[in-house]
Amino acid sequence: MIRVLVAEDHAIVREGIKQLIGMARDLEVVGEASNGEQLMETLRKVECDVVLLDISMPGVNGLEAIPRIRALLRPPAILVLSMVFEVGLTDSRPPHAQLSEREFSVFERLVRGEGVNDIALHLAVSNKTVSTHKARLMQKLGLQSVADLVRYAMEHKLL
Repeated sequence: MIRVLVAEDHAIVREGIKQLIGMARDLEVVGEASNGEQLMETLRKVECDVVLLDISMPGVNGLEAIPRIRALLRPPAILVLSMVFEVGLTDSRPPHAQLSEREFSVFERLVRGEGVNDIALHLAVSNKTVSTHKARLMQKLGLQSVADLVRYAMEHKLL
């Protein structure tokens, strides 16, 4: 039996993955996590063979989690999920609905005029982490500047 831990911040995607895994005779879901901190906490408590890892989770994202997972005494194999996996789920949603909770939080604060350092202090993360979220959300929304973000927020009545 292959023991799988599912780390995905979108509950509906996580549940779908768990259902798919449940249909396989030789796979078993032994844990789940919706963010990087929860993932690491679960890995300390539950033994698994494979981690299905969403690359863009809030807090400690998938890329940041990989070296932490590999540093464990008995590290599991890691299978990374990315936006290629989520394309079918996001086609009908507006671009801002594709943002993770943390990205949307950063988006809201940016359009209200907060700077990266202020957002980092409020969210208790590094300014580099906030900058990463900002870059990802800008890419997901197809925008180039904070002015574009404000315009987008106004057009979609998010401000």
